[in-house]
Amino acid sequence: MPFRWSYIVAPLAILLLSVILSAYFYHLLPAEVATHFELDGTPDRWLSREMTVVLMLMPQFLLVLVAAALAWGITKLGISSGQTGNTWAKPERIVSFMGNLVALPQLIVCFAMLDIFSYNSYQTHIMPMWIFLLAIAGLATIALGIFVVFIFARARR
Repeated sequence: MPFRWSYIVAPLAILLLSVILSAYFYHLLPAEVATHFELDGTPDRWLSREMTVVLMLMPQFLLVLVAAALAWGITKLGISSGQTGNTWAKPERIVSFMGNLVALPQLIVCFAMLDIFSYNSYQTHIMPMWIFLLAIAGLATIALGIFVVFIFARARR
């Protein structure tokens, strides 16, 4: 089974979005950027503009590398173990699911970056992080449930 870029399309898309957002907001950010906030939304820690952008993009790049290594490793293990395409769960779908699952933590980092940029550029928060985390956890649970139902339905046939 060869490596395909579709196995990591979601992490790549979020990385590209993060780079675009960083480029757009960079000139709008002050020299000292508020990067940590109290529960009421007031800032309590600051970093330089350059360090903030680096620290926001570094996890994105690392998570894309993890997704690529995961997908590549699984494709190589599938070849070396002699798996065929006659199984009830197609290996391509499983590898695609696992590689694109890395996009969840990337999405959270991207939202945190956007919130930091928004606060420092326009003095407004998008929404509380805990609400965003609950929404992402709910959507991920629904998606995982649909995936599991699909797998069990295919297994019964």
